[in-house]
Amino acid sequence: MSNQSLFGGRGAALFPVLPKGDVLATYETYFEAQAAVDKLAKADFPVKKLSIVGNDLKSVERVTGKLTWGRVALAGAASGAWLGVFFGLLFFIFSPTGAGLPFVLAAVLIGAGFGMLFGVVSYALNRRRRDFTSTMQVIATTYQVIVDAELVNRARNLLAGQAEAALAPAAPPHPSDPPTLEP
Repeated sequence: MSNQSLFGGRGAALFPVLPKGDVLATYETYFEAQAAVDKLAKADFPVKKLSIVGNDLKSVERVTGKLTWGRVALAGAASGAWLGVFFGLLFFIFSPTGAGLPFVLAAVLIGAGFGMLFGVVSYALNRRRRDFTSTMQVIATTYQVIVDAELVNRARNLLAGQAEAALAPAAPPHPSDPPTLEP
């Protein structure tokens, strides 16, 4: 999935608008719609005239586990350690006295300690409101591939695999081929 650019190109519009055109096909998953667009792109179809539109959006929260004191402390220590790595490396790189690697290690340990402390305190204040971890997604129930009205028949033929035979000129019969009777 790509994002629109603020500096021109296809994303020149400041506000999002629904694409205009005809529905080429409807798919149950985004990957099926993406595969259809890929097939059209490989057939040299002008893909700038296509859009994938997700319909009937639903918010899905998947519970990933129970939140415990240990899990909170470990997650806080890990995030604090990353912050410690960041600050330790900044001091290591920009220190005029040449702070060594032990300084970076100390920054990691201090960051992990503070991260653990803040994580545990935050969990203690919010406990019983939310005792589980989860991930949140917004998904669509169907995905439509929209194409400009003047290109819809060409796109349908390409998806059906009929365009290769229609666009390719009929090869003259080889002299050794038996004659065919055409009605």
